[in-house]
Amino acid sequence: MNYNSDTFFIEPLHFDDALKLNKLLVSNTERFKKYLPKTLSENRTLEDTKAYIIKRDAIMKSKIEFTYTIKDKTTKNIAGLIIMKDIDWSQKKAEFAYCIGKKYEGKGWMTKSIQATSKFAFQELNLEKLQIISHKTNIASVKVAKKNNFVWQKTLKNEFTPVGQEPIDMELYELTNER
Repeated sequence: MNYNSDTFFIEPLHFDDALKLNKLLVSNTERFKKYLPKTLSENRTLEDTKAYIIKRDAIMKSKIEFTYTIKDKTTKNIAGLIIMKDIDWSQKKAEFAYCIGKKYEGKGWMTKSIQATSKFAFQELNLEKLQIISHKTNIASVKVAKKNNFVWQKTLKNEFTPVGQEPIDMELYELTNER
């Protein structure tokens, strides 16, 4: 999947992105640590990030998960990530995980990115249901879901356990392909 807007573009994660991805994750550690602990732990050093990208590439080729970068059109820096994960090809559904760096928040990039990636998932991958699972206090993530017409389904009890904390409830939002 590739997408272009006036200010940013989306493309699959590439090996050449290692330095820029590491910079995004390390510089936003505090911002991402609660909900992306696994991704952060796999990208502590530049060498870790290179290994992460090699692993992600193999996973993408196997169609288990897809990892895309959101890049600033002017600087070519990575502003964020979108991961289409937990793909169930038999049920034709997948979940989105995403993040955006602090300096890029509030620009609408993630909303547009999820919209473009949803369109790709429905039209090119023939998926029928997409999910976003977010904590109710993650207002920005909830807004992205709602602005893209994802509909709240239910509260998932003890769905996620942040590092060193008790399990927390998460909210499930879904978007169904209305062909």
